[in-house]
Amino acid sequence: MAEQPWRRYKCMNCGTYYSEEAGAPEDGIAPGTRWEDVPDDWICPECGSDKRDFDMVDWE
Repeated sequence: MAEQPWRRYKCMNCGTYYSEEAGAPEDGIAPGTRWEDVPDDWICPECGSDKRDFDMVDWE
């Protein structure tokens, strides 16, 4: 089974990105952490929006 490509998610309120490949080490989320494994109570480090305010975006 092939490894799934890395995805990234954008905060729809401020434009901050969460990259699965990079993670968010400053928030205790290790590189390689898939979006579904990010805690539901995680908030945007820039504007404080909830995880549900992020949408997946294409790399291109």
